[in-house]
Amino acid sequence: MLPLKVIQQLIKESDLFKQVYIGKLDNKKEKSLGIYHRKSSGTPIKALGGLEHTSYGISPLSLLIHWNKSFVETEDAAIKLFQFLQTKDKAFQIGDTVVRYLSLAVPEPQDVGTDDSGVYEFVIWIDVIYERK
Repeated sequence: MLPLKVIQQLIKESDLFKQVYIGKLDNKKEKSLGIYHRKSSGTPIKALGGLEHTSYGISPLSLLIHWNKSFVETEDAAIKLFQFLQTKDKAFQIGDTVVRYLSLAVPEPQDVGTDDSGVYEFVIWIDVIYERK
């Protein structure tokens, strides 16, 4: 399983977000991003011959862009993140984790409306294909 802190580090390196949370948005601060595991189904990836022969894993994640009360500014932040993720189409390393590929699981950032405070939010789903250690 891929630790969320790996993707948190990648997003922080993009310089698009100052506040990047994993598991839960802390007090729902504006202009922040939350990273969550996405629910999935099926069996885990396991090569014939067992785990020792399994070279990769897939981690389905959801990125929640929680921006401000301007739809236009929130959409712009979501598009910038989406475009940044699109550039990650080759293998790269974050710390000691090798990410082989980021697969965008939606065609564009998804508008999910506003929270209870009227702050606009968008979601991007990604599947992270990474090398197992």
